[in-house]
Amino acid sequence: MADITDIKTIMYTEKSLALQETGVIVVQTTPKMTKNGLREVFREFFGISPLRINSMRVNGKVKRFKGIQGKRNDVKKFYVKLPEDAKIESLAV
Repeated sequence: MADITDIKTIMYTEKSLALQETGVIVVQTTPKMTKNGLREVFREFFGISPLRINSMRVNGKVKRFKGIQGKRNDVKKFYVKLPEDAKIESLAV
């Protein structure tokens, strides 16, 4: 069962802002989120049924800080295509 707390952030980069003009939103989630789970979250919390969802898994980078090796968290990115008339007010920049 997917939950809105699995969504970490809505990405606002140069590429994602260009995609938003075409109706695509880029969402970062926990790695356990699925396409069907994200579709369910969009229907329940935003009242929008996405047309298409593409996913991409991003593995965390290995980094060093003061000589100690660590690893960033893994995330999953979703590209969510919304219908033309659908707008999410809280996502407006």
